[in-house]
Amino acid sequence: MNTKAKPGAVLKSLRLANGWTLSEVSRRTGLPVSTLSKVENDKMSLSYDKLARISRGLEIDIGLLFSQEGGMAPLSLVTGRRSITRAGEGRLIETEPYDHVYPAADLLNKRFVPIIAEIHARSLSDFSELIRHPGEEYAYVLEGTAELHTDLYAPITLEAGDSIYFDSGMGHVYLNAGQGACRVLSICSGEESQLIAALAQEPLAPGEVHEGPKAVAKPAEKARRRPKPAGQRRAGNS
Repeated sequence: MNTKAKPGAVLKSLRLANGWTLSEVSRRTGLPVSTLSKVENDKMSLSYDKLARISRGLEIDIGLLFSQEGGMAPLSLVTGRRSITRAGEGRLIETEPYDHVYPAADLLNKRFVPIIAEIHARSLSDFSELIRHPGEEYAYVLEGTAELHTDLYAPITLEAGDSIYFDSGMGHVYLNAGQGACRVLSICSGEESQLIAALAQEPLAPGEVHEGPKAVAKPAEKARRRPKPAGQRRAGNS
């Protein structure tokens, strides 16, 4: 006797096993909370398109949604993924205001994007406009003095060891406010391609992946040895 597949029951089991709320699943999949609730309670069936959105959003095989409810083991999204970035490694993207190194560049569909930025800009005039990208951002100053400018708050100075968490949809830029090098570790939510496009200040059409000429892979260490104009060198530097 065939057993009817119940994607809603599978979805609910998966959600509870991972401690997610309906709102979190909605955020990941783009489906309304009301729709997800009806699906979980077997009051609505889903089209293949919506099942595919759930599969992509939760990073699961779509076949899992057709598992037999009675035979399911506890579900989890533990995949064992990991990526090690050694010193001097990473994807380097160079722009005039910043050099960005992207660790874990071999992992796709990351839930957050770590970036190590060396800040060269010392004036707002170094930017054509403030940077905006979807999501939120956490920044930790690794070296030097950074000055964060936004379109909603007064500028704030951050020394090595200071950090800030903010809405990255708000226009923002970092300036080097010290005498020497300035490096910042930023952890951003959102898609990596959208971040690259925003940081390069180049428009990105929906669904387009940024492959601009500045997106070049180089050892991360080279970002720290980029020659500076003579006026920016500290006394005694060669």
